[in-house]
Amino acid sequence: MSPCHRRLRELERTRAIRGYRAVVDPAALGLTFEALVFVTMRQEDRDTLLGFEEAVSRIPNILLAQRLFGDPDYLLRIVTADLAAYQQLQDEALSVLPGVARMNSTLVMKQVVDNRPLPA
Repeated sequence: MSPCHRRLRELERTRAIRGYRAVVDPAALGLTFEALVFVTMRQEDRDTLLGFEEAVSRIPNILLAQRLFGDPDYLLRIVTADLAAYQQLQDEALSVLPGVARMNSTLVMKQVVDNRPLPA
């Protein structure tokens, strides 16, 4: 086994490498609409936050969900086919997320940096 292969196996064993994936162009799948959604919670007790996070994790259009310090409480990165599909997702899934006081959406105009590798 080469030194490089040994190092790779060690990184996998220690979970420094968490997995492998293909980077797919969203437009190739018809997902050309992207929104960033800022979420402010009504209350921030443990059960409410865990319920919100569990519900968010089940929505496949949410590519990224981050809990933030301060206000807002969460940032969601969402992709859909178009504005009509986003509206439907908003009406059927986002509007019923538990514990939400307010959501503010902004539309992504252009990806400048996306899926960049971690710095060495």
